[in-house]
Amino acid sequence: MNKIKTLVVAFLLISFASFAQSNDQPLKIGYTNVEYILLQLPESKQIESELKTHSTQLENQLKGKYSEYEAKLQAYERGAPTMDKTIREDKEKELMNMNNSIQEFQRNAQMSLQQKEKTLVDPVIAKIDKAIKDVAKENGFTYVISNQALLAGPEDGDISPLVLKKLGVDPAKAQQTPEPAAAKPAATTPAKSATKSPVKKKN
Repeated sequence: MNKIKTLVVAFLLISFASFAQSNDQPLKIGYTNVEYILLQLPESKQIESELKTHSTQLENQLKGKYSEYEAKLQAYERGAPTMDKTIREDKEKELMNMNNSIQEFQRNAQMSLQQKEKTLVDPVIAKIDKAIKDVAKENGFTYVISNQALLAGPEDGDISPLVLKKLGVDPAKAQQTPEPAAAKPAATTPAKSATKSPVKKKN
């Protein structure tokens, strides 16, 4: 949810100076909630599904790498006392490289998940942005702000139902409580971590 909020933060204050009315007409201000509108769209379920699939793939890959690391670490710990120094040092180097690889994968997986989310959400946000601007122009609103920045205002200032109609969604069927449009992706870090030093060199 936090990532979705980050992606829509640019819409906390949306101005439409180009729609300003002439000086003899009153200022007309509307408000809406981009995150709420995003939740109502059919695309939100698709975003949730694709993010979950992508997250699961990354997590399974990471778990596989960690399981391999754990198996090699345990084998090393069992055999280390009787290993030749050269072999032991080679095993230690291999384990350190695997540990570094796991940590790099964790960082890359997080970036991949963020990029995937941005790729999925940005086009929908652009569509919502256009719908808000169209509604503002058609209904004579000079400005439209986020209701998250609104302390008080008339009910008829809420343009969310009009925006939903513009986007082909029946406002009467919209959920009343805003929720995240996409479920929080599964963590890409396994229960354990490979961040600890895998071995202690023996002389």
